[in-house]
Amino acid sequence: MTYITNLYQTNFLEYASYVIKDRAIPHLDDGLKPVQRRILHSLFEMDDGKFHKVANVVGHCMKYHPHGDASIYEALVNLANKELLIEKQGNFGNIFTGDAPSAARYIECRVLPLAKEILYNPELTQYEDSYDGRNKEPVTFPAKIPLVLILGAEGIAVGMSTRILPHNPVEVMEALKARLRGKKATLYPDFPTGGILDVTDYQDGNGKVRVRAKLDTSDPKRIVIRELPYGCTTESLIASIEAAARKGVLKIASINDFTTEEVEIEIKLARGTYSKDVVDSLYAFTDCEVSIPVNLLVIKDKTPIQMTVGEVIDYHAGRLTEILKQELVLEQKTLLDRLHIRTLEQIFVEERIYKKIEEKRTAETVVKAVIDGFKPFSKQLFRPVTEEDVDKLLKIPIRRISLYDMQKNKKEMEEIKARLKEIKYHLSHLVDYAVSFLDGIIDRYGKRFPRRTTIKSFKKIDAREVAVKNLKLRYDEESGYLGYGITSGTVLFEVSPFDRVLIVRGSGVFSVQNVPEKLFVDKHLLYCGEADKERLSQKVFSVLYRMKDSGQAFIKRFRIEGYILDKAYEVVPPEGEALHLTTKEDAFVYVKYEKTPRSKIEEETFPLKKFPVKNVRSAGRRLSSKTIITARFVKGIVKGKEKLKELEEKT
Repeated sequence: MTYITNLYQTNFLEYASYVIKDRAIPHLDDGLKPVQRRILHSLFEMDDGKFHKVANVVGHCMKYHPHGDASIYEALVNLANKELLIEKQGNFGNIFTGDAPSAARYIECRVLPLAKEILYNPELTQYEDSYDGRNKEPVTFPAKIPLVLILGAEGIAVGMSTRILPHNPVEVMEALKARLRGKKATLYPDFPTGGILDVTDYQDGNGKVRVRAKLDTSDPKRIVIRELPYGCTTESLIASIEAAARKGVLKIASINDFTTEEVEIEIKLARGTYSKDVVDSLYAFTDCEVSIPVNLLVIKDKTPIQMTVGEVIDYHAGRLTEILKQELVLEQKTLLDRLHIRTLEQIFVEERIYKKIEEKRTAETVVKAVIDGFKPFSKQLFRPVTEEDVDKLLKIPIRRISLYDMQKNKKEMEEIKARLKEIKYHLSHLVDYAVSFLDGIIDRYGKRFPRRTTIKSFKKIDAREVAVKNLKLRYDEESGYLGYGITSGTVLFEVSPFDRVLIVRGSGVFSVQNVPEKLFVDKHLLYCGEADKERLSQKVFSVLYRMKDSGQAFIKRFRIEGYILDKAYEVVPPEGEALHLTTKEDAFVYVKYEKTPRSKIEEETFPLKKFPVKNVRSAGRRLSSKTIITARFVKGIVKGKEKLKELEEKT
């Protein structure tokens, strides 16, 4: 027991933590999973402006990713197909048709300028050792926009999962701008495959959404699918339509896929069927409408946390200003260093300080002579002269000293001072600077990202309501089978695949089940009918049964006001034997008694209304204290054998 406890507390928990943090769940800071981050890190390291073979990128990334080349290749293709951070060349597959990409050795990619602008800054990036300790990889990139919302993500970890839907990059940046100004904006998903989106049940990044394909129904005998629901391909959508047609819930003549760069699936309708009659069935029975559950789970501060879209925007608004501030401070320090060394160079050359080292014989005296030479000009300097500064000055070539251009140096120093002034202004107006940064990104790249998905509220279609009842439900007495898939026996009524039926077997057991294709019920079937809940609760059932030990006959009248699907319920006691069942409330019960020397009445007819309607679990009522040899339901009062036969046939 102690061993098992230790196993769970160490091995299992460590594995669970690893899967959650280092594989399945994206990080809030840069919106990337570890494999995606390592791919981009490899592309940044390899970047020379040219395309790289994907196989080379995968090989380079294996220095950082410990799970093999297949996972890297698949993640790279998926990331490149989002067309945000990676430029692709060659066959990367088709997100519409689901066609696979070419092998890694045939396709090429390179990092896009946008990725550099919003992610790449090695001086601000925190690095850690790679899995084998030979290299350094980023913990997270200093992302300036919430990529977790733009890229979206799906992942299953131990005990938790995430599903973040992609959003439009321009809309996300506009929401970020609004938040920086103290306002709030509502964001809704935007899918690369287009479609129509209903956000009625969307809860700011959680809950669920419903997505529909965009249908062209301008031709009454032909429907063309122009856009796909998110998560579907033309192949999966066509398969769902063909499956619905095989079940008989959809009448089509043919279906053709003409998709290339744009989706075009043509559905030709069967004779006598028109577009307006088929649209609802397409949404109800095929993947033309899908429901997508959403769960915005991310890693924040090394911990998985569920957030909302608004909270992500709030977090990244603060993160953007902090990153931009760090970049400005870093640039300010670099410019001050440049200005300092340019000032030293100017004084060093113009005041001929280099002449003072001509007679010096040791390195120490040379350094001291240079430092002492700058003392009269200390007020012009930004900081004291260091030995490192002296070393840089002494490395200036003689040619550069002789051809020193004072005007050029002065112009450069003025440009540096002007930029330092701008940086100082931006540091005191960080929000405005952040907004202008986002405006610049939108101006340069915004045209690449138009909204593709239309937001529209639409009514949920109940599959049962639009299903066509065109399947013949048969019962074969000889075999005892019931279903729409059997070819022999009696046709009871027509059903759709989404109907439910009430089955009362000869054993006195009833159940409600989905319409079966082929199901053994009993060679003695008392009743089979549609099990619409509302109608079923209003219907009165009357059953005649006989006790096996005493032979006494009973009647039981009841309503079925509730049930559990596929659960068996007993109508008669275990020691009873069901004889007949009717749902007609104006029927009569005919009984025939055993003849005795004292009996005066041999048969009787009772109206059903004489017996009360009770709960399905209640006991039945005994018909008579006399011994009954025949009991059945009839349509009217029986008088004579011919009358009984006539009434029996009509019941």
